[in-house]
Amino acid sequence: MGTADHRHHIRESQGWLRGAPPPRWVRVLPPSLLVAVCTAELLSRYPLDIGFLLGAIPSLAVLSYGPVATAVFGAIVILFLFVPPLQLNHPGNTDLLTITFVAILSVAISLVRSRRDAHLVTVRSVAEAAQLAVLPPLPGRVGPVHCTALYRAAQRETLVGGDFFDVRAGPYGVRAVMGDVQGHGLSAVSTVASLLGAFRETVLDQGDLKSAAARLDRRLVVDSAQTAHAELFATALLLEFSADADAVRLTSCGHPHPFLLRDGKAVELVLEPGAPLGLGFFEISPPQICTVRLERGDRLFLGSDGVTESRDATGAFYPLAERLTTLARERPADLTDRLWEDLLRFCTAVRDDVAMLVLTPDAQGDRG
Repeated sequence: MGTADHRHHIRESQGWLRGAPPPRWVRVLPPSLLVAVCTAELLSRYPLDIGFLLGAIPSLAVLSYGPVATAVFGAIVILFLFVPPLQLNHPGNTDLLTITFVAILSVAISLVRSRRDAHLVTVRSVAEAAQLAVLPPLPGRVGPVHCTALYRAAQRETLVGGDFFDVRAGPYGVRAVMGDVQGHGLSAVSTVASLLGAFRETVLDQGDLKSAAARLDRRLVVDSAQTAHAELFATALLLEFSADADAVRLTSCGHPHPFLLRDGKAVELVLEPGAPLGLGFFEISPPQICTVRLERGDRLFLGSDGVTESRDATGAFYPLAERLTTLARERPADLTDRLWEDLLRFCTAVRDDVAMLVLTPDAQGDRG
């Protein structure tokens, strides 16, 4: 999922009335109304007394034009009031005074709106940069593993919520993480940033997955201790690929199970999970390590509980295994996109963060 995909999703979620640029038909309204009024007056045998409609033109221009263009529209409208054949100021000066007042007011509003929009662009640019620094776009390939991801934050107009993932290469092989922190939206971003930072350190200096999971748990415990009643916790799934990508080791800290896509079927890899991170139970209930041998063409699907716990109008859970089997032969990018579209059709509303990660290890003989 690249930066462009992130920004495209934000523009889609904003809509016109939430800050996105207005549609083309809104920009066409002012000149279209001007032409329509003038044409109606010229074609009519009798004065129609519709000059008051011109007052709407500067107001409409405010929606999609800047102060200069709005002033131009206002000046054109006032000028047309003095064209005798049009008779737009019939029967007196009432229309002229009203439209002049509306035009001046529209220019002032357009000036305020333009400055506000410029400020919002700056704020959004800073927010995008900060969020992308927390969860940067995933590369298409890390070592022998091809990566495809999809992320949809529950809080509108944000890039990052309570779910997180990353894939990194280190001295112990390629490791991946998928996790979900308590809560969602912007309130969870700081915890996500802390856990991702800890994970990237474990890739470099922790020799096994259990030690890596212990480091993430300690990170949350320390963060919770600094804030009264923080009660921070998270679930996580950690993976480590062998050097030739013919095996993967997995461990789960309370996270939904991953799926192995093989020969057009989706098989759930049932792991023996440990306690969620940050609760202080890691030593009592540590996660177990599971090793899975990989074959040519195998893919691993990791999803957050925003996928597995979504329900339809009757309360039924989303049938992830069934849907993955149906889409198992799709290309990874198409798989995540189609699964997201299917999830939207299935659920009345997706209220949680949704993260999907598809990992495709190269067969040893396929690497160049």
